Amino acid sequence: MAADKQELASRILEATRDVYREKGLKFTMDDIVKHLGISKKTIYTVFADKETLLITLVNDCFDAIKESEDAVLNDDSLTTKEKLIRVLGVLPDGYKDIDFANLYLLKDKFPKIYAQVEHRLESDWERTILLIDQGVDEGVFREVSIPVFQVMLEATLEQFFQRDILRKSKISYKDALQQVVEILVDGIAIH
Repeated sequence: MAADKQELASRILEATRDVYREKGLKFTMDDIVKHLGISKKTIYTVFADKETLLITLVNDCFDAIKESEDAVLNDDSLTTKEKLIRVLGVLPDGYKDIDFANLYLLKDKFPKIYAQVEHRLESDWERTILLIDQGVDEGVFREVSIPVFQVMLEATLEQFFQRDILRKSKISYKDALQQVVEILVDGIAIH
């Protein structure tokens, strides 16, 4: 992608985050057009349709999560337990104020996007596993089945994305994620 096209894609993704904050998944391409002040045709030179745009947004979010995880893992001022809590609960800057509580709508309305969210949730656990192993070696965490730990977190997050439990409970995704992470990490921590 040429530099101009990359810049345009970044602007469109940023506008999509803004519009999503405002309207959730019910936003239209026209909403993005209004927000950016560009033509729909211009958007379609970068993204073929709303689904492609949303898949790119999902990947952008997870890529930003990985960058944030790297910053946490490289922070020598944090203990292993603090690192694990932050890595599991990280929300990158551009996504911190987005309400993910209504992502349960994805499964039925946008199954390809939901599949991409599932795929990204279930992949790239290597650094987290190394962090848990490091905590076990340090005597901070007890021996734990990594697959069980991983499935517990993934299944909980997938339930948040499959059902409207957060909305019904009037809890934000950010707060729910923090609670889940604290419960899981406290469950393996040696006190």
